[in-house]
Amino acid sequence: MEFTGWKRELQGWQRPLFFWICVSFTVFHLLVLNVYPIDSVLFRAIHVGWGAVIGFGLYSGTRGKSLDRVAPLDWLLILLSIACATYVGINIDELQFRAGALYEPGDVAAGFIGTLLIMELTRRTAGLALPIIASIFILYCFAGPWLPGILYHRGYDFGYFFSYIYSDQGIFGVTTQVSSTYIVLFITFGAFLTVSKAGDYFNDLAVSLVGWARGGPAKVAVLSGILFGTISGSAVGNVVASGMITIPMMRRVGYTRSTAGAIEATSSTGGQITPPVMGAGAFIMAEITGIPYTDIALAAVIPCLLFYIACYVHCDLHAVKHGLRGLPRSELTPISTMMRKVYLLAPIFVLIGTLMMGFSEFRAGTLGIISALVASWINSKHRMGVGATLDALHIAARETAQLVAICACAGVIVGVIALTGIGGRFSHLILSVAGESKFLAMLFAMFISLILGMGMPTTAAYAVAASVVAPGLTRLGIEPLVAHMFIFYYAVVSAITPPVALASFAAAAMAKADQWETSMIAVKLGLATFIVPFMFFYSPLLLAQGDLLPILHVFITASAGVFFLACATEGWLNGPINLPLRVVLFAGALCLIVPEPISDMVGIGIGLSIWAMQRARHGKNPGDKVPAPAIER
Repeated sequence: MEFTGWKRELQGWQRPLFFWICVSFTVFHLLVLNVYPIDSVLFRAIHVGWGAVIGFGLYSGTRGKSLDRVAPLDWLLILLSIACATYVGINIDELQFRAGALYEPGDVAAGFIGTLLIMELTRRTAGLALPIIASIFILYCFAGPWLPGILYHRGYDFGYFFSYIYSDQGIFGVTTQVSSTYIVLFITFGAFLTVSKAGDYFNDLAVSLVGWARGGPAKVAVLSGILFGTISGSAVGNVVASGMITIPMMRRVGYTRSTAGAIEATSSTGGQITPPVMGAGAFIMAEITGIPYTDIALAAVIPCLLFYIACYVHCDLHAVKHGLRGLPRSELTPISTMMRKVYLLAPIFVLIGTLMMGFSEFRAGTLGIISALVASWINSKHRMGVGATLDALHIAARETAQLVAICACAGVIVGVIALTGIGGRFSHLILSVAGESKFLAMLFAMFISLILGMGMPTTAAYAVAASVVAPGLTRLGIEPLVAHMFIFYYAVVSAITPPVALASFAAAAMAKADQWETSMIAVKLGLATFIVPFMFFYSPLLLAQGDLLPILHVFITASAGVFFLACATEGWLNGPINLPLRVVLFAGALCLIVPEPISDMVGIGIGLSIWAMQRARHGKNPGDKVPAPAIER
């Protein structure tokens, strides 16, 4: 969850009422996706209306007010949400017939009220950033005739705009299509993993595997980021879920508060680029580009591995540099015990296996949910009965409410871009600024994606950037998969990019650390992620586009590159490295990252030469001479 909002814990008769509203919401979506499909626009209207009912019920409009009951004003908003969805449902055929050409007073009223409801719901659940940006786009629709240059357009009247935006061209468009299908399904999958305790098993397995190693708790954070990232598409959600375990462990063995928070923030951010789920942005990418989701997930494997290799190496070097040890083996669960529960990983393997076998995402996700339920039955302690199953369905709906709002609000922005044609003109601007240089165009796209992502959820940031920036990149001849994956990665990494680094700020709060120091350390840890997108821009082999041997070759050299990059930024390679050598090593790392034979040889030569110099200067194991810091109990 990118913004915690002001969640209510309802009491009295309202608690069971909204429990069953949430359960019914999830069951309805599972039935439509697997058993009884309905008209797509009608489905999305019900999805948004029902999600708004849940959102206005479970999120307060003001801090600290009516957190145990639904306020009278919110009941009015709930009734209006139901009325708008009902209007669309009753008039669905007429609305589709006159879409984009004619409109009735009822269309305008439903569109205006429905849009305001979406803006307020997004403010409550995801913060102010996205509603402010959407408001600017709405104003742009009316101010176009008075604007200069590429911003000029002929303008649109009030009735036409709101009847247009409250349709499948705007709020009920591609972003809501994704939230009503993929997002609901995979959040439900994550909820079943959580209730079945498979999610806890991921963290426990990580602790058991690497908790004993030097700097072990930091490596646990990295490994749990990979495992937990497969079921959560939110950097802040990952921080909150795993940080409560990993941050105290890191503090205990001597990590500073800022470093502990930064490691958790960075590893949790990587969860959004971890296949097979990859967060909601990957599903939107599949819808926009028409590229099968399985191809997108496969393309993300190597960049994801490079990200976590860099994180792991940073943690290891930091531990050596500061004499940080692992947790005592006596306090860790034996691997043999964890292996007896390995069946809890079955849902992930079922999901991956069914996707690779060609099953649809809907069928694969549903089978993953069923397998999580079945896996829980093996362990009598956590067996999911009727009550636990209902709890999972309830949790899924609660967690979906925020993304319903985000995707619907992003639909407003995407609709305005399509209506005014600003996306095409912006693409022309990119082409004119970059000229024939693809590198400049990608650099421009990087800054736009990072700026859009600051303070905004990844889903919305990617959806907007894909509408504005991606067309210009593809016109330059850049492959759609490369262009969209490039934008997506920077939308993800914006969660640790100052000045508004939501994941870093959340981790800093949990670690009671300075948020700016935490953010800057997180940027250092995630430096490879800022470079990796340019790597697969120059070599699509890193997106698994090509033959196996060349792919393996660039993966190995790129891995060496991110290793030496981590050594240069940490200032340690078999001992402390002085500044001039760090600069040279950094350059060698970049040579390895550029996928060319000559640059690879130069990079390997530089890296091995500096390693040999360091070995001769400091001996075999200089890290053993660094005293361990005092352990915090």
